[in-house]
Amino acid sequence: MNFDTPVLDYSQINNAALSTSNTQIKPGMSAEQTRQAAEDFEAVFISQMLAPMFEGMEDDEYFGNGPGNDVYRSMMVEQYGKSIARAGGFGLADAVQREILRLQEAAQP
Repeated sequence: MNFDTPVLDYSQINNAALSTSNTQIKPGMSAEQTRQAAEDFEAVFISQMLAPMFEGMEDDEYFGNGPGNDVYRSMMVEQYGKSIARAGGFGLADAVQREILRLQEAAQP
């Protein structure tokens, strides 16, 4: 990746974090689709930031202290990320959406 230029292409954004969601960035997306893609990106980003906070926590006896706790906890952190992003997040979705729209405008003939 070249750090001299701030331009990203669609494949870089898709491969960065959206590979875990159903959203794919494509040229010609509507404003609603770009917003959803941007929120999905932010949700994955937030989930990745939250995950270390839950590492090393003792297992919760309510869920049985079994091997399923790790799976449950990872799904819980993913849902926290989605909830925070839907509630406005950190503003990352706004920046990502602007960049997607800018790339789409630049790609038009």
